Amino acid sequence: MTGLTYVDHIAIESTDIKKSIQWYQNEFNCTVKYQDDTWAMLKFDNISLALVSPGGHPPHIAVIDEDIVKEPNSKIHRDGIRYLYETDPDSNFIEKIDKKS
Repeated sequence: MTGLTYVDHIAIESTDIKKSIQWYQNEFNCTVKYQDDTWAMLKFDNISLALVSPGGHPPHIAVIDEDIVKEPNSKIHRDGIRYLYETDPDSNFIEKIDKKS
């Protein structure tokens, strides 16, 4: 392993994706990478922020793990990124993804 692990994004829940996008763009200098009615991805200078609907994806931290392709339980998101959710010792969700989203 070389270098530090790359944190791709943090995901938080939003009950109104459009309203949350508007709030974040009014408060911060960020751009919308993706948006639909169930989730959105906002790009900041150093990280992305995913806004997810309750029950869709759990709130989580996503890290790059290119070895995830070797995991038999990994799945593929609709955007083609391979992923696997795990939990840390405190039951926080960690999403391992194979490439930057």
